[in-house]
Amino acid sequence: MPRSFIIATRGSRLALWQAEHIKECFQKLCPDKDCALKVIKTTGDVILDVPLSQAGGKGLFVKEIEEALLNGEADMAVHSIKDVPAVLPDGLTLACIPAREECSDCFLSMSYSDINDLPTGARVGTSSLRRQAQLLKLRPDLRIVGLRGNVDTRLRKLQNNEYDAIVLASAGIKRLNLAAPRMSRLDPEQFLPAVGQGALGIECRADDNGLRDILLSLEDGPTRACVDAERGFLAGLEGGCQTPIAAYARFLDKDTLFLDGLLGEVDGSHILRGTLRGSPFRALELGQRLAISLLDMGGREIMKKLYQ
Repeated sequence: MPRSFIIATRGSRLALWQAEHIKECFQKLCPDKDCALKVIKTTGDVILDVPLSQAGGKGLFVKEIEEALLNGEADMAVHSIKDVPAVLPDGLTLACIPAREECSDCFLSMSYSDINDLPTGARVGTSSLRRQAQLLKLRPDLRIVGLRGNVDTRLRKLQNNEYDAIVLASAGIKRLNLAAPRMSRLDPEQFLPAVGQGALGIECRADDNGLRDILLSLEDGPTRACVDAERGFLAGLEGGCQTPIAAYARFLDKDTLFLDGLLGEVDGSHILRGTLRGSPFRALELGQRLAISLLDMGGREIMKKLYQ
């Protein structure tokens, strides 16, 4: 085993918090090893003037980091799982998925308490097609306005009254201890989160068995099962940031995993939603089965329209 390890990460405050958190966990397991962060700017960090849905391709926030792993410039990478495509490049693996943080979305505003409190035609900031579709399903009168940048930038735009409200992931707000004058949690059973939202994934080279054995100690089994089910759903739909896809897996009891999935039109006019339950030991298959179910319900037509 080498004496030092390099952790690749994006450079936002949230990404650095996440990487530092994993670094601390790793060094508790291996106090005799040195560990350093390597900040890498990804395509998603560079392209800020267009919505992600128009930037094209998958893995906009991980591609350059994965290249660093494959080239040997880094030993492991810390990702927000929601940024990681359903299919990894050959030679890489998700060595562990630690315990998940809150997976819900959060409504933030300077003046309004929740979605129902917004006035007609209110400006709501998000660049997520998933959030846009569900917001417009609830309130077709809302004006959805693009919102890019890190969490701090988005909050600053809200404070500057560029938006009446914005929607962010609860996990990022909690990890950075941020707040707005008016905040409300969006129940994930009603407003479905992104696949893997709130979970971190530690990626490394598949043949680095020594490192994989260490990272396995950070694995949280229930979180892995939930994330596998959600990512199975995403893989079954062959979706990316150009498609309004959402999924939320949770345990009904220790032997039963429940998966809720959504696929919809961007304008919220047509939303398909389905549920399945099954064994956590077949989580990936559970997600794939639910994807097929939604495709059979009319999802193929929606996907064809979206990609046209």
